[in-house]
Amino acid sequence: GWRKLAKQRSNSKRNMKNEMNDKIADPSKPNIIIILADDLGFSDVGCFGSEIETPNIDSLASDGGIRFTQMYNCARCCPSRASLLTGVYPHQAGIGHMVYDAGVGPTYQGFLRRDVATVAEMLKREYPGAGENADGVDKDGRKSAKRGGGYATFMAGKWHVGSEYPPDASHEWIQNTMGDETHPTPIQRGFDKFYGTLGGGGSYYQPPSLVEDDKVVKEIMPEGFYYTDAINDKACEFIDTVSKSDQKPFFMYVAHCAPHWPLHAPKVEVDKYRGNYMHGWDKVRERRHSKLIQQRLIPDTWQCSPRDEHSPPWDDVVDKEWEDARMATYAAQVTIMDRGVGRILDSLRRNGVYENTVIFFLSDNGGCAEYLKENGEEGHWPEFYGGLTRDGQQIQVGNLKKLNPGGEETFMSYDLPWSNASNTPFRLFKSFVHEGGISTPFVVHWPSGVSSTNHRDRVNIKHDDNCGRICHSPWTMMDIVATCCDLACVPVPDHVEGESFLPILHGNNDLTRRKPIFWEHQGNRAVRLHKWKLVQRRCDSENTCDEGKGEGNDTYRWELYNMEEDRTELHDLSSQNSELVQQMARLWFDWATRNGVKSWPLNPLPEGEKDWSNLPWLW
Repeated sequence: GWRKLAKQRSNSKRNMKNEMNDKIADPSKPNIIIILADDLGFSDVGCFGSEIETPNIDSLASDGGIRFTQMYNCARCCPSRASLLTGVYPHQAGIGHMVYDAGVGPTYQGFLRRDVATVAEMLKREYPGAGENADGVDKDGRKSAKRGGGYATFMAGKWHVGSEYPPDASHEWIQNTMGDETHPTPIQRGFDKFYGTLGGGGSYYQPPSLVEDDKVVKEIMPEGFYYTDAINDKACEFIDTVSKSDQKPFFMYVAHCAPHWPLHAPKVEVDKYRGNYMHGWDKVRERRHSKLIQQRLIPDTWQCSPRDEHSPPWDDVVDKEWEDARMATYAAQVTIMDRGVGRILDSLRRNGVYENTVIFFLSDNGGCAEYLKENGEEGHWPEFYGGLTRDGQQIQVGNLKKLNPGGEETFMSYDLPWSNASNTPFRLFKSFVHEGGISTPFVVHWPSGVSSTNHRDRVNIKHDDNCGRICHSPWTMMDIVATCCDLACVPVPDHVEGESFLPILHGNNDLTRRKPIFWEHQGNRAVRLHKWKLVQRRCDSENTCDEGKGEGNDTYRWELYNMEEDRTELHDLSSQNSELVQQMARLWFDWATRNGVKSWPLNPLPEGEKDWSNLPWLW
């Protein structure tokens, strides 16, 4: 079984790890930057099949870069961010669902657990060990903090792993709440400097819960302010500062809100894309699928999944120009983010640290099908975003066809059909654990460290004449933490579930993950074991769960797919492989028990109330 194989690989991995550490244990440890996009679909950047202009992200995939075609996230913003920051599953980190305390134990407490170190804590001078709090003190009051990597640590962008910050909360409430026991901040969890938002989504022109270090930013933002630009500009400032004043290597986490709703972008940027989407989402999906095959990111034997059942054919759409405007605004958000990535690369070059900086680029989940209930009516959750603009106008929440998206006075999403295009060629969306919800474009770039000796997978990039490598083996975002530790010559903490893929950067494309990968979000479940994936969607389109009883007395129906032949999940093989289904289901239930995964819904629903959690297109 996989455990025997894991033991064999563990010995070879340990020897390989020692060899790799010997190779990188020179006086100049690499700088490390993680750039995380928000709600970006698998095919939303140029080097992963998109028509959206992302020349700077694409350049990361050229010489000195590797694209991973099977990198996985955790299906939702805050669970993914928790896993990415800690190297463990979201439940182990304390964010098994979202950033609220569900009242069912520490795995769903809604903020990072104090006994689980962040990657920033691991890489800086000290970090707490197992059983110790964030100050490195154990239950008996002994301080025994472990040594870290001596890195300077910075964060710019969206935190979203420290409990709830309502978008309409006052500055005073945020200042008095942040940093308490249930609202840990980046500064408390290992970052030397921080600029960004503590909560989830919000206006790009006046972002809620905006903080610098430990102080709330109370000012009304000036004309021309745009949050994506501010995040990237602060990242450049951090690079300039540390390069001039400190000989330490640096770790930086650039956590974007883009292109998460609302559809906010300056009109001049949106206009560049207007008219580009008048051919509709069906044609976008067709063209992206072809481009992914052309780029050798997917085989031509994988059919593109059918248009989602809740998406109308483009020919039936009445308001085509308005739909074009929505996707044009989304594309503008992505391009603005990419332009900022270019400024970060320029800062690295200007400071002479470009060659020895490792950059990871990925997304926290698949494209988002959330609708945003019109008008911000009382009783619907988007109402909290219906405040005032900087000049006192009422913000109109919802996908209102009488308005064009992009401006500060609007608050729209791009909705299910365009999300279906973002996730080409896969099925479903953010919050689901079918491939459309958990597959991210992933690029690693390290000019002085990435081997280009593997010529078998060299491909041309649209925006660059250079070439880059492709890795097709499955990995998950918590593996980035273990890889960062290896890059920094820091021992990987025992509690970390992630596995280092550093040997791949050095040329070993044949390295594979030893252990299965597991998912659970809102009752949606999956396990990936080598070429097989067992997956379960909690509810069908009518919000009634599929029949079938399994361990734990949960109602569900498992689907089984061969990921080598059918990663678009069109041919369910569960009926022909019942023994394998049972074996993999047992693996999932064992994992769920070890990690404190609870049955969904976490709390009983009020009498007569539906479970809306898996129906985002009706929110």
